[in-house]
Amino acid sequence: MARASSSSSPPSPRLLLFLLVAVAATLLPEAAALGNFTAESRGARWRSRRARRRAFENGLGRTPQMGWNSWNHFYCGINEQIIRETADALVNTGLAKLGYQYVNIDDCWAEYSRDSQGNFVPNRQTFPSGIKALADYVHAKGLKLGIYSDAGSQTCSNKMPGSLDHEEQDVKTFASWGVDYLKYDNCNDAGRSVMERYTRMSNAMKTYGKNIFFSLCEWGKENPATWAGRMGNSWRTTGDIADNWGSMTSRADENDQWAAYAGPGGWNDPDMLEVGNGGMSEAEYRSHFSIWALAKAPLLIGCDVRSMSQQTKNILSNSEVWAGPLSNNRKAVVLWNRQSYQATITAHWSNIGLAGSVAVTARDLWAHSSFAAQGQISASVAPHDCKMYVLTPN
Repeated sequence: MARASSSSSPPSPRLLLFLLVAVAATLLPEAAALGNFTAESRGARWRSRRARRRAFENGLGRTPQMGWNSWNHFYCGINEQIIRETADALVNTGLAKLGYQYVNIDDCWAEYSRDSQGNFVPNRQTFPSGIKALADYVHAKGLKLGIYSDAGSQTCSNKMPGSLDHEEQDVKTFASWGVDYLKYDNCNDAGRSVMERYTRMSNAMKTYGKNIFFSLCEWGKENPATWAGRMGNSWRTTGDIADNWGSMTSRADENDQWAAYAGPGGWNDPDMLEVGNGGMSEAEYRSHFSIWALAKAPLLIGCDVRSMSQQTKNILSNSEVWAGPLSNNRKAVVLWNRQSYQATITAHWSNIGLAGSVAVTARDLWAHSSFAAQGQISASVAPHDCKMYVLTPN
């Protein structure tokens, strides 16, 4: 992570004004990595990415997944009406057209026990029509349905079974229902290793769930960025996020160290978005969204999109922020003020891999305006807010 200079005073003992830079690697322009890397390390990472994609390649996740997940707002208070209305809202608000395609049901969707054949049973009170009917409804909207399970005996809520020792059976069930996405959690492990449990589900997915996006939710405990690429399409690099500034910033920091392991087909996941849930300010949510976009993290909305404010919609629907990969030596730059006071942050070209003589057109992705710059870019940034730019060399 490159650091930025600040003209504010007094200076913090630890520099908390970070300049985050996504630099398109010359060998892999479609997968911008976070940070400044040497040519040698880029080459090594390119080779590791190639090996990872050969090991797990289902054609999914060429870009980070986008959609919605029920947990951050509803927790266990979900039902099929909420899922249907959420699908409707994604379409009606225009978010679906912007790429938010997955409608993901999290924990608590099934009965406590399996049926006599060992199959999952959708909760008879909250999902009486069943998951297949719900998938059909979501598909008719042009969207995709996601489901949740766990690499343990029970899920994290302890209200429904996990998939441990039922991996093939459960993947066959999900596929028969038309499920498009599986989030796979890490509770109640029965004392068995992470590698064994996630390998079993990955193998089942490769055989019976080839059209299902596989999201590993191991919480970053055993550095999954270093091994999960051969198992699935994304992997959690952190513990669960909470709807507050400290939690969000710590997840961003924890995720940053694994930037080089992400690329088409497999992505680092610092957890779902909290934008719109009410625990942070508009500026903090804008920073949250900007950093997740810059880090090529999944963009999974975690609020109630049926009743979101215009403010929340404006952040989530900013098409410029995540409108494609960096190429042609363009740089994406976020000037992120992590302090509690106004600060002027300056990014010098030397911080971001541009020659000092290079003139650029800077596109402000939140103000939707452009201006010329050379040698550096500087801005006064409000507390906990950010400025985000794409720099295009002239």
